Amino acid sequence: MKFQPDTLAGVNAITRVEPSRLWVGATAYGHSLLVPWQGEVLDWAVGSFEALEPAHFARIAELDPEVVIFGSGARLRFAHPRLLTALIERRVGVECMDTAAAARTYNVLVNEGRRVVGALLPQALPSPSIQG
Repeated sequence: MKFQPDTLAGVNAITRVEPSRLWVGATAYGHSLLVPWQGEVLDWAVGSFEALEPAHFARIAELDPEVVIFGSGARLRFAHPRLLTALIERRVGVECMDTAAAARTYNVLVNEGRRVVGALLPQALPSPSIQG
């Protein structure tokens, strides 16, 4: 017997994680994303883990989450606390994990009705196309 639906109506669900693409619902994205619990999925202008700046996390704080799940790519990497100042000042929890684990955790929290934002870096950057 099922006690709760697979997904709550009206929330964003991460449906698939591939090395260079993330799927939210039926839409594939080939870049870093902010996935709020409800509303529009947002491009997150972060090219790599090394390119992270405090302004990237300040943008997340503006979404008013209670918790942020940060997916750092193919492997677990922790964001330096100086990057998280805007979230820390608002008492927003931040959990760091690899992107696949972050997607799974995000889905659990969103289905519990939590105000969660997934801040997700792809596991790998897309390969440049070869033109002949």
